[in-house]
Amino acid sequence: MDEQRVPDLEEMDEQQAQHFLVEMFTHLSAEAEYEMRHEDYVMEMPQSGERIRGREKMREFQEAYPTPPTIHLRRVVVKESLWVAEGVNDYGGGQVFTVVVIFELRDSKIWRDTRYYAEPFEAPEWRAQWVERMES
Repeated sequence: MDEQRVPDLEEMDEQQAQHFLVEMFTHLSAEAEYEMRHEDYVMEMPQSGERIRGREKMREFQEAYPTPPTIHLRRVVVKESLWVAEGVNDYGGGQVFTVVVIFELRDSKIWRDTRYYAEPFEAPEWRAQWVERMES
């Protein structure tokens, strides 16, 4: 990701948004991501009841993070100034979560992002006749 030139996120289609996020998640950089965030940025994680208000606090949070996850992006859906991204975060040591992130854009930057995390679980046997197993 070019740290000098900030792309116009609101002009991206799904393929461009997917490419952009794959690059961002592959080369995690608190500084580059800071430039992509709106000055009124807010990130929420409803399951843990946490909110980070401000892109400076988010950068500090990222810089302090002990071991960032490996992120595999499955897909991105774009509708005007709203992106929904689905992926898998692997934190190591068997901690793997499916994650859905809702990005809201404003002024061609990430204004809000809301993150939902789900742990895998064993499917009950009673429904086996109707389902097929997915690859992880």
